[in-house]
Amino acid sequence: MPQDFDINSIPERKEKPIRVLHVFGRLGLGGAESRIMDLYRNIDKSQVQFDFLVHSDAQLPKGVKYSSAELMKVRKPEYFDEEIKRLGGNIYVVPRLNSKNVLSYKSYIESFFKANKGKWAVVQGHMTSTAAIYLPIAKKYGAGITASHVRSGGTDPGLKGKLTEFLRRPFKKEGVCDYYLSCTEAAARHVYGDELVDAGKVRIIPNAINVDKFAYSEDIRNKIRNELGISNAIVIGHVGRFHYAKNHEFLIRVFAQMVQLIREDDKGRYTLIYGLPLRLMLLGEGPLMEDTKKLVHELGMDNRVIFLGNKSNVSDYYQAMDYFCFPSRYEGLPGTVVEAQAAGLQCLVSDSITIEVDITRLVSRMSIELDPRQWAMKVLDDLVPRMDVYAHEVPDERFDNAFDRIYDKDQGFGRISDGMGKVPVDLPEEHPYDRAHTSGYLADAIRRAGFDISAQSIMMTYFYKHGTFPENANKHLREVP
Repeated sequence: MPQDFDINSIPERKEKPIRVLHVFGRLGLGGAESRIMDLYRNIDKSQVQFDFLVHSDAQLPKGVKYSSAELMKVRKPEYFDEEIKRLGGNIYVVPRLNSKNVLSYKSYIESFFKANKGKWAVVQGHMTSTAAIYLPIAKKYGAGITASHVRSGGTDPGLKGKLTEFLRRPFKKEGVCDYYLSCTEAAARHVYGDELVDAGKVRIIPNAINVDKFAYSEDIRNKIRNELGISNAIVIGHVGRFHYAKNHEFLIRVFAQMVQLIREDDKGRYTLIYGLPLRLMLLGEGPLMEDTKKLVHELGMDNRVIFLGNKSNVSDYYQAMDYFCFPSRYEGLPGTVVEAQAAGLQCLVSDSITIEVDITRLVSRMSIELDPRQWAMKVLDDLVPRMDVYAHEVPDERFDNAFDRIYDKDQGFGRISDGMGKVPVDLPEEHPYDRAHTSGYLADAIRRAGFDISAQSIMMTYFYKHGTFPENANKHLREVP
């Protein structure tokens, strides 16, 4: 957001705060939910308050007629529930669309918005699979502005994906809602189609983050690594829901190939890595988590892969990582990759992810059609120069019995065994891959690219209050020509 835009320039309105309804499939620790919660934490809640409509598979007791209040009684609380209530928001619920309620789903939506007629100045739909149903109904019952917000550029395989594509078809023509928003142009074209995009009807809003929160911290790095017992390990990281789109199976096979490549190295290519514990750190939960654990067990890597589940302090865990690997089948603009860059991590992502995610030149892209071994080689080749930075800090446990343990407490490591040749290990304090020294540059680059949540919260406050975007927000809120 340009610095000359002042939130105090927004004219007063009688309704204070105005209320905005965000429609989601769930309130778990997913990408879209996390981005809106970041916005919620940063927005001026004396002017704008958020409510949430979510979908649930919970079943009402026999004889109980549907209402949001009744369904809330049997719905299982989700990750962000308590924080939303603490921030002053309300949570409402409707049944999730499934094969048994295809005809009644619309009536549930109709009933909900009729019961809450005129309550929200803006209804913003992040669940685009059924947005063409609920947004027109929201408008019918008094929503001042309706907006769909695309967060992902793909669909699941099989019948579910085909149904999603069918339900999104009305978006190919104008008229479903007042505003068409998207995290990237590619995601917009996938959901809205070329016609709306080429007509300039779609507005691109980057997935912003709290940049300072993810800035590299040596103290936090050491704390987390000591807690997990991985103080001397090379840690490959991933943050994401265990879901088809995230492609955890491929990631596990890449990691297995990394282990094998180091084990089979007979030319000294990975000399500086050999002997260091190698770990894969996975944050997140989801329906495919147990399948992923089963694959890890089958590959004999139970002691190498760390499943951490959902963490409220996820920013701390980026500090503990040495590299970020993200082989998704499809995405919109993954905020996790932006977060990883803010933490100074080199990233390898699939080429299905938009190039717009490369803000800092820390991102490399590869096809997931390639063999996992090729990904593994890329990660290891990227890691070798980075390991130089830590060489003078790592104790002699670094090397296992494949190396002579030539260690002098006064001098540090001097050389590797004769079979590997002489390799200097100690380096100067400054190094081009030093995360601490690049932290400020990375933060500035991310802010300049429009990914700063504090600036975006000012812009979105203006939108929610006026139903339009400020003219001087153009360079941070890009309109597709």
